[in-house]
Amino acid sequence: MKVALTWVFVGFLWLLHWLPMPLLRAIGWAVGTVAFPLARERREVAMTNLRLCFPELEAPEIRRLAGAHFVSFCRAVVDRPVLWWGSRRRIERLIRVQGLDHVKALAGRPVILLCPHFVGLDAAGTRLNVDLLGCTVYSKPKNPVLDWLLQRGRSRFNPTLMLSRQDGMRRIVRAIGENRAFYYLPDQDFGPKESIFVPFFGVQAATIPALSRLVRLTGAVVLPVVSFQRPDGYEVEVQAPWVDFPGESVEADTAFMNRFIESQVLRMPEQYFWLHKRFKTRPPGEQRFYQ
Repeated sequence: MKVALTWVFVGFLWLLHWLPMPLLRAIGWAVGTVAFPLARERREVAMTNLRLCFPELEAPEIRRLAGAHFVSFCRAVVDRPVLWWGSRRRIERLIRVQGLDHVKALAGRPVILLCPHFVGLDAAGTRLNVDLLGCTVYSKPKNPVLDWLLQRGRSRFNPTLMLSRQDGMRRIVRAIGENRAFYYLPDQDFGPKESIFVPFFGVQAATIPALSRLVRLTGAVVLPVVSFQRPDGYEVEVQAPWVDFPGESVEADTAFMNRFIESQVLRMPEQYFWLHKRFKTRPPGEQRFYQ
């Protein structure tokens, strides 16, 4: 029964992809505006994160930013059917990419695409899938229909290798060695295991130091990928490769990565993924921030 209902839901999503972008954006705005007062737990998570990262802001500005984030996030969710079923021509028109020359210049070399958690990260992944053979790590849904949908949607134009978190570092290293660009999402709290504490906007944040370790193991070049949600679609920046990376230590590299993400958040603070409990894991003896 559950699988059958999921297929009905997938059919509804498929119908949405025929709608024009202005209408999808209006639906996303409406859903986000309604969700903000109703989704109390996630609203409090977002506002707690914003207070921690921007202590200089007054309460009305924190609430405004949180509300704007709900709208941006819901718009990205409503756009998802276009990413999964829209034609290649429509994808290329709606998701404009700059900097692909940086990737092409590294042909034959291992590459890691560092993509922080902005609301446009799925749009960026879909657009880059048009041009690149890639791999990524994802959280495998328990529902087999949703798992099929995610894998199909993220491998539409080139076969993307979808690895689960349980596959471990060795499988990622092998994929990078096979000249698959690794689409790496670095900035979520996965608990104390294998994490180190480095500052994020001045707050100690449990951070997986995998980027530094992968570069040291594979010799890969890091290319940051930043996605911007725009009124008529998305813009994706593939930025210039990092130089002098890795540095003196894994800890220093991970702190450098977080400082880079901070610099990009400041460009569009409402589009960063504030709904995640980024500071859930605390150093020993520190109080928890979330209820």
